[in-house]
Amino acid sequence: MRASLIQIGVDEDESVEARRARAACLVREQAGADLVVLPELWTTGAFAYEAFAAEAEPLRGPTYEAMARAARDAGVWLHAGSIPERGAAQPAGSPAAKSPAAEGQLYNTSLVLSPSGELAAAYRKIHRFGFDKGEVVLMGAGDTLVTVTLPETTIGVATCYDLRFPELFRGLVDAGAETLVIPAGWPERRRSHWTLLAQARAVENQSFVLACGTAGTHAGVPQAGHSIVVDPWGEVLAEAGPDEEVLTVEFDPARVARTRDQFPALKDRVLGLTPPAA
Repeated sequence: MRASLIQIGVDEDESVEARRARAACLVREQAGADLVVLPELWTTGAFAYEAFAAEAEPLRGPTYEAMARAARDAGVWLHAGSIPERGAAQPAGSPAAKSPAAEGQLYNTSLVLSPSGELAAAYRKIHRFGFDKGEVVLMGAGDTLVTVTLPETTIGVATCYDLRFPELFRGLVDAGAETLVIPAGWPERRRSHWTLLAQARAVENQSFVLACGTAGTHAGVPQAGHSIVVDPWGEVLAEAGPDEEVLTVEFDPARVARTRDQFPALKDRVLGLTPPAA
């Protein structure tokens, strides 16, 4: 299986519309890949909080339309990174969202598109970053784990700060995930955590990890770059540098099943432990 991680640079002097068109061209250039991944909030920049409301769009807005055309032209599965989504109220029982969105509420929402350009899944980021400011104040939290079955593997979808919460990834593995796909806007000052956590999530879940970051600077915050692909034993298969780059790697999804069979640590999980008495 071939995956291409597009570590796009976010330049504050480039308009969202221009970057959207440029990203679509980069996706089209990955024809022949099985899966293409873009980073978190690459239209605005993950730390450009003041732009979230101004650039928010509906789920099937201009970014979806541009990425759907690009996925279709390239014939690839596309994790189109995430967008600032402005939620619309959903009718009861709607398949578009298992829990209704508050009308007008913003979400950090990832889009996964099929090679025909159809929306295969949308994931609203569960763990919002900010410690009582920024994203955690401006955006609502998702509450649903998302997996998508591709011909070669089942991917589990998470976003940036989610990487710090191992229980989310255990839930994805329990739901069948074999490859964990994590778009991010991770800051350079915590780059060592990015690499360490990506490897930890791969080892503890015996899964591939495809973690795609951004380059450039978001609202004065230099980005880590260093998109990374890790195998189920924690070995780094490929890693980007700090600048805009397309990181392409070939990997064998069948290694997940072999690893879990040869070293069946996941079978030894002990769940439902009783906390100590107060």
